[in-house]
Amino acid sequence: MELRIEPGDITRVAVDAIVNAANSTLLGGGGVDGAIHRRGGPEILAACRRLREEELPEGLPAGQAVATTAGRLPARWVIHTVGPTYAKTIDKSETLASCYRESLRVAAQLGAGSVAFPAISAGVYGWPMDDAARIAVQTCRAMATEVGPDAGPVTSVVFVPFSDAAEESFRAALDAAP
Repeated sequence: MELRIEPGDITRVAVDAIVNAANSTLLGGGGVDGAIHRRGGPEILAACRRLREEELPEGLPAGQAVATTAGRLPARWVIHTVGPTYAKTIDKSETLASCYRESLRVAAQLGAGSVAFPAISAGVYGWPMDDAARIAVQTCRAMATEVGPDAGPVTSVVFVPFSDAAEESFRAALDAAP
């Protein structure tokens, strides 16, 4: 699995699946979530409402992932995942790693070959960027070596950092990872 960085606007990246750093309601919000819903159009919101009505009446738990149409985005699917809120006194690293693992599993089930990720939890959820990038890169690298049906057809992961500082953090994490 190729891991690369493409700084900029995740809503403009041409991949099979774009990962949305969603909130548990799946009904849109700020940051990446709001941008994906705005640019993707009402089709994404309609699909999220159906998920809430039919499968997720309590919302999507942190660390899990589900897919919808990508609406008007240059992707085929949006994979929604809810990252944990950072806390200095509680280690939620495994939940953050689960966001990446579960998103890649959903992508594999869909048959997606390429997936774009934002820096999950590193915005309003307060996760320190260096640590968020490290967890993202290590988790995706580990999934690349996983054997079995969950490894699936994903051949390319694109990290789409939203700032120069985020890009530096992801580049450092890629350089540091074996």
